[in-house]
Amino acid sequence: MVDITHKNNTLRIATAQAVVKVSSEDTIKAIQENKVPKGDVFSASKAAGLLGVKKTSDLLPDCHPMPIEYTGIEYEVNGLEITILVTVKTIYKTGVEVEAMHGASIVALNMYDMLKPIDKGVEIHHIKLLQKTGGKSDYKDNFTEPLTFAVVVCSDTIAEGKKEDKAGKAIIEKLKALHYSVSNYMIIPDKEEEIQQKASEFVAKGIDVIIYCGGTGLSERDVTPEALIPLLDRRIPGIEEAIRSYGQDRMPYAMLSRSVAGTMGSTLVLALPGSTNGAKESMDAIFPHVLHSFRVLKGWRH
Repeated sequence: MVDITHKNNTLRIATAQAVVKVSSEDTIKAIQENKVPKGDVFSASKAAGLLGVKKTSDLLPDCHPMPIEYTGIEYEVNGLEITILVTVKTIYKTGVEVEAMHGASIVALNMYDMLKPIDKGVEIHHIKLLQKTGGKSDYKDNFTEPLTFAVVVCSDTIAEGKKEDKAGKAIIEKLKALHYSVSNYMIIPDKEEEIQQKASEFVAKGIDVIIYCGGTGLSERDVTPEALIPLLDRRIPGIEEAIRSYGQDRMPYAMLSRSVAGTMGSTLVLALPGSTNGAKESMDAIFPHVLHSFRVLKGWRH
């Protein structure tokens, strides 16, 4: 199965349909009057659909098992057609489109099975997804003006050439995957004055997002938070909490990171861990939805 461990839990909703077409008005009448020999078609098919939604991952090998937290099944009768609408909700890392379509299919098949003794012309049509919400694409803002990014790696050993930068490059790759380009990338030592100087320079240049990487740990040389916090107009605790919460779900030491998020004017400033995995996970935790902040910072509609 596809690896979804890097994804965030969000509310996922999907609605799918299937259409059952009978060949006679007598069949519709028998369903509505509960005179079908095999029993109550609507109730029995609804029960089958609920099982179908929950059993999706048992039957389709690439579907992830997930908590199904709501399933609604409705019917609309139009002439000789019965439209089945299945809505599924969950708070999870992946969507429920297939579960909704599978549920609609099972409802339709159960109706077919119950009706075939009295109607040999029953057909199933138009199994399809009608709507889905909650994926990452729903939280990605499209800006009329491209945002500008700077990545600053804070590390004495990397600045001295004793070690290769991997975390900063991982951040850049994450941004590229989201179709954002980095206009400035540099490596500096763990010195408060240099960290502050770069922040002020990039703000003066109008850079939208400054991402610092490294210096957020507990050693004496980890001074990135001490350097940046006095410069920030406002902290954004929710971003910091999201980074640590996401990381803590994946490894027990994330709580020791002192990641920082805030604004300098209309520039978003982030300080992320210096480990490669820490940097990657921090990016996964908050991007691209953190960029919604620019709807407010730049006075755009949101």
